[in-house]
Amino acid sequence: MSRPTLEVADIIRRTGNSFWEQQQSHLAWPHRKVLDAIVRCRTAALGGHRDQCVRCGHQAISFNSCRNRHCPKCQGNARAKWLTARSAELLPVPYFHVVFTLPHKLSALVLQNKRLLYDLLYRASAATMLELARDPKHLGADIGFLGVLHTWGQNLEHHPHVHYIVPAGGLAPDGSRWIDSSRRFFLPVKALSRVFRGKFVAGLKQLAAQDKLQFHGSQQRLAAPGCFSGFLRQLFRQEWVVYAKPPFGGAEQVLNYLARYTHRVAISNHRLVAFENDRLSFRWRDYAHGGKNKIMTVSAHEFLRRFLLHVLPGGLVRIRHFGLFANRRRRAALERCRTLHGVVARVVDPPQPPTLRCPACSGVMLVVERLTRGQLYFGAGPAASLPRRLRDDTS
Repeated sequence: MSRPTLEVADIIRRTGNSFWEQQQSHLAWPHRKVLDAIVRCRTAALGGHRDQCVRCGHQAISFNSCRNRHCPKCQGNARAKWLTARSAELLPVPYFHVVFTLPHKLSALVLQNKRLLYDLLYRASAATMLELARDPKHLGADIGFLGVLHTWGQNLEHHPHVHYIVPAGGLAPDGSRWIDSSRRFFLPVKALSRVFRGKFVAGLKQLAAQDKLQFHGSQQRLAAPGCFSGFLRQLFRQEWVVYAKPPFGGAEQVLNYLARYTHRVAISNHRLVAFENDRLSFRWRDYAHGGKNKIMTVSAHEFLRRFLLHVLPGGLVRIRHFGLFANRRRRAALERCRTLHGVVARVVDPPQPPTLRCPACSGVMLVVERLTRGQLYFGAGPAASLPRRLRDDTS
């Protein structure tokens, strides 16, 4: 894929300071940390290394990445390593894709209680899947699955939901056999929706009783006696969205899906179209109208506001495993499942770091020197050998 001509970092460089001055009362230090990391990513500010071609001796300087999980440029290596590990764990069965979404009415409360309510979203939805799968009326089996938390919609507004990838079946309660699910659907969507709603609302009620929820701004009214109970009743009266896609055809399709969904950020640089007069245009897909591709234009400050809605609390795990695939039992459970299917564990070679090629002769470039920020700015060698951006910074 070609390098994008416009990046989120460009928007932050041009309008980030004015945005921060206007909005800092509504933001916290993690938001500032993300903005600073994206701006510095792959610049001299983070140091770098000198590379030399093993064939012709050509030298060039590369900058280090910020490795922040919200940076649009820093997910490739982490994705490759993670996918390699998952490819070794895939079973020779179809896989289903199930999505649990929180109602829009909860959005403001979730934003004020991200750590608690994202965790509750995971716990309630995973418990729903495990409970219904164990019910003999549905599957009567122990299942395993992985989930990926997304907090955005295509237009960058807050839209928290969890994507689950689950094999089409599970182990019998005594582990003696593999029980296949229906080829058409995994579990009934209506039952998933209602059980999920009940578990999430019960979790909200418990958190409120323990006085753990924060209520600010428009949500302060919910702290009044009786108001929160009324709010929960409203949530319980509406239908909650659980969506189950048709099953994947095989392991290769599962991996292709995971490559698109696991290590994503709210928006990629390739979706940015234009930035003029402090207004940014980006591509988005309107799923409410048949998935049509459209262009949305917003002010730079509004774009940054929406982007920062999706900064996760430090330490919050976005990708989680449940049931048979939970960390403490995954190895033994996978071994049992493979035995029942008559297959052996796949041997997958670890991913190799991308090979940097020489622009002069296409030979392999190897790192010959690590460079600090100070060395890059003041002692990295002749200016002619530096990348254009760095030459501009030092001139």
